Amino acid sequence: MLDGVIATDVALVRSLVRSQFPRWQGLPVREVVHGGTSNALYRLGDELAVRLPRREWAHDGAAKEASIVPRVAPHLPIAVPEPVELGSPTETYPYQWSVVRWLGGETAPVEAVDEDTPLRLAALIRALHAIDADGPWTAGRGRVSGIGDDSAVRSCIAQVGGDPRLTAIWEESLAAPRWEQPGRWLHADLHEGNLLFSGGSLSGVIDWGSAGVGDPAADLMTAWLYLDERGRKAFQRELVEFDDAAWARARGWALHLAVLALPYYRDTNKFLAGIASRTLDGLLAERPR
Repeated sequence: MLDGVIATDVALVRSLVRSQFPRWQGLPVREVVHGGTSNALYRLGDELAVRLPRREWAHDGAAKEASIVPRVAPHLPIAVPEPVELGSPTETYPYQWSVVRWLGGETAPVEAVDEDTPLRLAALIRALHAIDADGPWTAGRGRVSGIGDDSAVRSCIAQVGGDPRLTAIWEESLAAPRWEQPGRWLHADLHEGNLLFSGGSLSGVIDWGSAGVGDPAADLMTAWLYLDERGRKAFQRELVEFDDAAWARARGWALHLAVLALPYYRDTNKFLAGIASRTLDGLLAERPR
């Protein structure tokens, strides 16, 4: 278990539900095993799910999702988990937690999904970015000050082998012109673990804990987080409204996520480490030695 992870189990979920939402106390509870580390997930009956933040840095995710998802969901072409209730901290569990509608579907590697997935992802991003974002920039990724964490990124590049091509990608993203238009609504975490498919077709997006308002490049990074070379080209052709600077920043955000995640999860979470490794492979494939 990673340092700082809050332990959860079925008994805890039953206790929280019984004390705060007794109308559901008779429903069966079962854990859902998944590749993420920010939240523990439990089925509550057939139609609901309980999400419990497991790390301090994810403690505000439930409240954020309860605020953002209802605003964006009606405008999106695919399903998102509908927030139903927001639970309170207790003596046995320290964070706000949530009950959401269970969303069917399964995660899948890009080679196992429909060929139109890049176009469906582009349509999702375009729809999300078109929603009126009438507030300040709030996203951690895609923040108004540009891509930060320079020293941490350079240190992690060294930890994963120190390939100078990664440093060049990072420096290009820092040098790229910033996004000067109003911020857009972002999911900011569109990787394999958060995309759901039904019969190979993109059907849902989960985990809106990183969502906020900011630079749309933070969503464009799914070109490297999830898509293969062929898919990236189709995705980029579809999103012609973004210039070279936006794609440079997107590469920077993808690299930022991947190089920080790979050393951290290499020995503790093979799924997330695999996403990080494939992201770096995709970035490097565009830069022959």
